[in-house]
Amino acid sequence: MTAPVVEQPTDWTEPGAHQVAPGVHRIPLALPIPSLHAVNVYVIEDAEGLVLVDSGWAMPDTRTAMESAIRTLGHRLEDVSQFLVTHAHWDHYSQALSLRESFGTRVRIGRGERPSIEAFDAKRGMHPRQVELLRRCGADELADEIAGRPVDRSERDLPHNAPDAWLDDGQRVDLAARGLDVFATPGHTRGHIVLRDAGAGLLFAGDHILPHITPSIGLETEPEPKPLRSYLESLRIVRDMPDTLLLPAHGPVRPSVHTRIDELLEHHAERLDAAAAQVRAGHGTAFEAAAAMTWTRRRRTLDDLDAFSRMLAVLEIEAHLDVLADRGVLDAHDEDGVRRYAARR
Repeated sequence: MTAPVVEQPTDWTEPGAHQVAPGVHRIPLALPIPSLHAVNVYVIEDAEGLVLVDSGWAMPDTRTAMESAIRTLGHRLEDVSQFLVTHAHWDHYSQALSLRESFGTRVRIGRGERPSIEAFDAKRGMHPRQVELLRRCGADELADEIAGRPVDRSERDLPHNAPDAWLDDGQRVDLAARGLDVFATPGHTRGHIVLRDAGAGLLFAGDHILPHITPSIGLETEPEPKPLRSYLESLRIVRDMPDTLLLPAHGPVRPSVHTRIDELLEHHAERLDAAAAQVRAGHGTAFEAAAAMTWTRRRRTLDDLDAFSRMLAVLEIEAHLDVLADRGVLDAHDEDGVRRYAARR
């Protein structure tokens, strides 16, 4: 069952509590990341207290904005009984931990996030594993640039502790008036989950399915070996479910999960073809292939992007090349610590 779309503000980032379904409101909270603009936190009104899906980035301004929006619903921050968090990125997890310190609010997150939560150490830098992977991609200069970036104090001091409980694939979160089914959807992170309210026709999709952009793959402290393979499989698992309203973490509400998944699968099919073409043209490393491709809707070159975006681009292409190797389209071998690809004959 697909729920009807309740009229939303033209600008999805407009502050406030915007109803998306009976008893469910969307609160956009600003982010210190210009490219993402805001994150949607979803408030579920329940007889035993408010249940929030995701939480925002732990900052004084976002806490004030959340408090103000919840107040328009006739509640206080103290009325939040628990957070159900789709994954452990700062903009989803950190404010839940901060509010737990203030009010003892329960926090739950997917069990697959445990390795990255436990391994995070700001002293190692923000992206130590990605630096290693960039070297494997043949991007030593970019790896050095990322490794040399200092950890911003605002990120270093964010809470990143363990949750109160882990959520498992197939688990059901029973609330007073509804049930939320937990589905593991690894890819964006290895422990990403979505929450499905079948009775109301809603999918709290986190970053798994976004209406305007494709999520990054495997950006976490301990990424899995084949994140794109997992992501594509996760998309197909959700596609096989009855269609629902899409409640994304970034961007406006959309009427059909299926429609957006079909677009995402088509996008990745095109990128797989493009990556394979670059290898056939003689670009044998992920860095070489990424440097020969264009990026964003503006078709920018790799050099036009900032260092963080270049990192994401190179690692995205490596993930695509690994899928092509798994499918038998390419051969892959490691040489002097660099993974090289060639068209299979």
